[in-house]
Amino acid sequence: MSQKSAYFYANGRRKTAVATVRLFPDGKGDITINGIKAKTWSDDDAMLLTIFKPLELLGGKKEYDLEIITSGGGKKAQADAISLGISRAIAKKNGDFRQQLKSEGLLTRDARIKERKKPGLKKARRSPQWAKR
Repeated sequence: MSQKSAYFYANGRRKTAVATVRLFPDGKGDITINGIKAKTWSDDDAMLLTIFKPLELLGGKKEYDLEIITSGGGKKAQADAISLGISRAIAKKNGDFRQQLKSEGLLTRDARIKERKKPGLKKARRSPQWAKR
């Protein structure tokens, strides 16, 4: 894809996954994730639905080109991070879409992360088995 000058930039995060999204307004609908087409990046249709949800909600799937760089976490967390990043970039481009994205819950960061292991326990909350005798 040729580099264009004007774009809207946003980050999305989920668990330990981070997605950096560059949204080019006058595009043809090309979406690349880590240099790979979105369709080949994920073989799971549910993940692609998660990624494309903000675009389909606003009916702008063919209006924008997206360059996305993801790192950390698993593919599912990366897909959620991408969705948040796309939503934030669209809201930056046009503030009128913000309320519509917010009502669908697409601008809300899911802050749940893995709880740390505590001393004296087997896992975060699992205690050692208790023996009466």
